[in-house]
Amino acid sequence: MFYGAVEAGGTKFVCAVGDQEGKIIDKITLPTEEPQTTLSTIYSFFDNYHLTAIGIGSFGPIELNKDKENYGEILNTPKLSWKNFNIYEAFAKRYKVPTFISTDVNTAALGEYRWGSAKNANSCLYITVGTGIGAGFVNMGEVLNAWNHPEMGHIHVPRHKNDTFEGSCPYHKDCLEGLASGSSIEARYKRKGKELGHEKEVWELEGYYLAQAIMSYSLILGPEKIILGGGVMKQQTLYPIIREQLAKLLNDYITIEKMEEYIVPPSLNDNQGIMGALALAIHGYAIKSSEGPVNT
Repeated sequence: MFYGAVEAGGTKFVCAVGDQEGKIIDKITLPTEEPQTTLSTIYSFFDNYHLTAIGIGSFGPIELNKDKENYGEILNTPKLSWKNFNIYEAFAKRYKVPTFISTDVNTAALGEYRWGSAKNANSCLYITVGTGIGAGFVNMGEVLNAWNHPEMGHIHVPRHKNDTFEGSCPYHKDCLEGLASGSSIEARYKRKGKELGHEKEVWELEGYYLAQAIMSYSLILGPEKIILGGGVMKQQTLYPIIREQLAKLLNDYITIEKMEEYIVPPSLNDNQGIMGALALAIHGYAIKSSEGPVNT
């Protein structure tokens, strides 16, 4: 059986065909243009295969409430040509196979859960710290889909006492994304993060904010493993800073025996998104099959 996987990003799309074991058989990468141009190329790729199911991890926000008529629609995105475009319907109607959709970070979490850094865990939280900040959660093989597009990057975090930067989020100013994303680092220091590698105070402050958020996520979701990815986390010195800060914040309220095994980097070499979309298709199809006749 062949499964289709779509990693829909604001800059590029990655599409793959894989088997039941997660082996990628074929893959393409293409720039994100307006919907019809982008989909035309993707259809030409998928049309070469008889697909069993399709999994989609999409940029958003997207409508994830299955009770709504516009389930699978991309909502108020800055990619204006994609606003109000139903990416779920585009694939479900063309291929008439079971189609499953979630957020891009949820599918990245699922990829790491199934085949990556959390493959031996029962639950994991995947946090991407890049231009923006987002997070996805998997528990017992199921991704967290809520009545609205989950936005863990926009939670409030206590401001550091010495921090005078107002924040870069256009909606909230000093939410987590506004204080700790790659965009906020550049706005704060007038240089990109990769140019600040030896500036210890930059990463101490970054670790402070990420640890604050991770404390909240840990207490609310109770993940067995936390995976930190994205461009900002290429700065390897962040991991020990975050672990140390989190230990101080938790103050032994919950027991984490080995912090270096609790907060870890991803292990799928930036393929967690497409691997997660593949896992979404495989897992979704298996569930539907167990419930009875399979249809879209």
